[in-house]
Amino acid sequence: MTYVIHGATGAQGAPLLARLKQSGNSAVAAVRNTAAVKGVPAVAVDNASVDSLAAAYEGAAGVFIHLPVVSEADRLQYARNIAQAITRAKPKRVVISTSGWVVDEPNSPLQSPPESAISTLIREVQQTGVSLAVVAPRLFFENLLLPVVIGPVKAEGILRYPLGADYSVSWVSHLDVAEAVERLLQDVSVTGVVGVGQLPAVTGEDLAQGFARYLGRPVSFDSLAPDAFGRMIAPLFGAGAAAGVVAGY
Repeated sequence: MTYVIHGATGAQGAPLLARLKQSGNSAVAAVRNTAAVKGVPAVAVDNASVDSLAAAYEGAAGVFIHLPVVSEADRLQYARNIAQAITRAKPKRVVISTSGWVVDEPNSPLQSPPESAISTLIREVQQTGVSLAVVAPRLFFENLLLPVVIGPVKAEGILRYPLGADYSVSWVSHLDVAEAVERLLQDVSVTGVVGVGQLPAVTGEDLAQGFARYLGRPVSFDSLAPDAFGRMIAPLFGAGAAAGVVAGY
């Protein structure tokens, strides 16, 4: 039986697919454009098509899902389509990554509302009765390598990011998430939400000091407003996706 990996050419799916293949597991890349995947089996999926998704999930040992960085309206439709496809195909296991959206702090203002795409996805997949685990990272270290972030660090000695300077976050690497997801796909005894991240958590000031030590010169932290960060990343991801990121911050 095969594991179906969404976004297998992307930041979370690619390292997971590589881990599964290296450990001798059968895994297939579920991507929109199969020509973009080299050296591994691939299946074309369209998140806008329940039929397409259900066909990919049929007979699967497990499915790894994370919603793409697009507008929230599109993400919500994809979430519903994915849940319908799981209802129809009944794969043996599903692992969802929240991709940083908060789903495990119900008393926090950061908690994603019930009508959000990620909350809808988790709730509707739970209702299918398929074995489910949810990986809940917070922020990805790879975000710090975006040109609009790492560029000013190197050129100006300023780390600009939309966090309070003294707000602690358990950051995580995409490689860490891949390791956790691989284990969860295979260990169906673990269900519910599994937090993944660095302990102890670090602040923006801590991150700036880490860059300073690496670069051998001073780096300061500049706490950005989320809207300002959205304007910075819009040229990279598009206005709709940037608006969704802003809402998350």
